[in-house]
Amino acid sequence: MSDTKDLTLLGSAGTEYGNTYNPAILETFENQFPSNKYEVEMECPEFTHICPKTGQPDFANITIRYCPDKRLVESKALNLYLFGFRQHGSFHEDCINTIAHDLFNLMQPHWIEVRGDFMPRGGISINPTVRLEK
Repeated sequence: MSDTKDLTLLGSAGTEYGNTYNPAILETFENQFPSNKYEVEMECPEFTHICPKTGQPDFANITIRYCPDKRLVESKALNLYLFGFRQHGSFHEDCINTIAHDLFNLMQPHWIEVRGDFMPRGGISINPTVRLEK
């Protein structure tokens, strides 16, 4: 059974949705099957951030795939973390690299891959992918 004593967001009433980038909100829990090399995939279809130059919103589907080692990311905390990008001015590539590095540093998985499928702007879709490995 998963140990949930360190999870403060999951199951809490009155969730506050911040509007600033805050990696400290991320939480993890222990992998109950660390000897298994399995993959976790998370789809985040409502990701938004703003262009650092124009201030216009950008929309994306973010896919996070990783092979956990000792820790996994808790999904509600991940959702709140991603929500914090709403007013964060960054280019698409910066957002995807930031997410990948924050999650890699948090969990220390065997590997992680983060992909952003962004809606077209000016007729061009930008879809960055980053992969980090131990």
